[in-house]
Amino acid sequence: MKLDEFAFFNQQLAAMLRDGIPLEGALRRLCQEMRAGSLRTELQALEADLANGTPIADALKGRQLPELYKRMIMVGVKSGDLPGALNMLADYLQRQSSLWTRLKGLMIYPCIVLFAAFLLACFLSYILGTFLWGNFAFLADNAHVPAVWVGLWVAPVILGLAVLAALVAVSVPPIRRMLRWRLPAFKEASLAQVASAMGLMLKNGVPLADALSFVEQLEHGTIAAKEILEWQGRLASGRGKFSEMAPSSRVFPPLFVWTIAQSGEDLTSGFQRAAELYQARALYRSELLLYSALPCSVLALAAMIASQILPVFVTLTSFITWIGGD
Repeated sequence: MKLDEFAFFNQQLAAMLRDGIPLEGALRRLCQEMRAGSLRTELQALEADLANGTPIADALKGRQLPELYKRMIMVGVKSGDLPGALNMLADYLQRQSSLWTRLKGLMIYPCIVLFAAFLLACFLSYILGTFLWGNFAFLADNAHVPAVWVGLWVAPVILGLAVLAALVAVSVPPIRRMLRWRLPAFKEASLAQVASAMGLMLKNGVPLADALSFVEQLEHGTIAAKEILEWQGRLASGRGKFSEMAPSSRVFPPLFVWTIAQSGEDLTSGFQRAAELYQARALYRSELLLYSALPCSVLALAAMIASQILPVFVTLTSFITWIGGD
């Protein structure tokens, strides 16, 4: 689902609840204005369950909605301020939407250039191999041609493997989760997401241990989940200070830990400052990488063209040498 669309939905839902409209009635009105899709289907099913008297906790369990969203709905209901929880959740979703949209754009441009380079390399190899090589082979009686001809397809093969690796990295969830915590900009965005989720839950009264457990579930399957599990163990053993509970590591850098630890017992503000800091760092890195993508792509294309021209030059030299020898 689109995070910006979901954020706008929650802003409207919060406003209608503040006006005294019941939750199921507000959901029914908003769903009528939404376009068809999985989000509308899930929200309509939620509204139907609530209208039939199903407790909200049971109604949320069967819905394919983000786990953080379901958790914050329950927190808002228990605290008696569901509109406030929805507004904070909408702000969180908007920040995440802005950040991840920029990062996705950062990945799309290099992928397009890489795929275009692959197609161009295949086209050049086909043209050179079909038309130019045949004439050289005929005139030179196949002298020195077969060994050099193989070099025409080196660039397409390498680029094809690079395209395949990019597709696997994007389409396989475990690999995507692994790279998210290792690539620049994406790691900062992941740190900002963890800090934002923690700050959001702590601000709504969720105990620290429960917030850590929930974030660990959100990051399940990543190296961050293992670190957060260790945080939970240290917290359970009585290490209440964040610097003791979460020492710096290669996953959570010293700046992240220091920023939160500086808040003392007010971990809510500490996590919020860490979220703002790493969101700004992620935006800066994404812009830096985006501006460097164009010259790097030009260099890659130049290298690809040179790799296509080199076999032709070698063959032409061999052909001239063969003529001179005769």
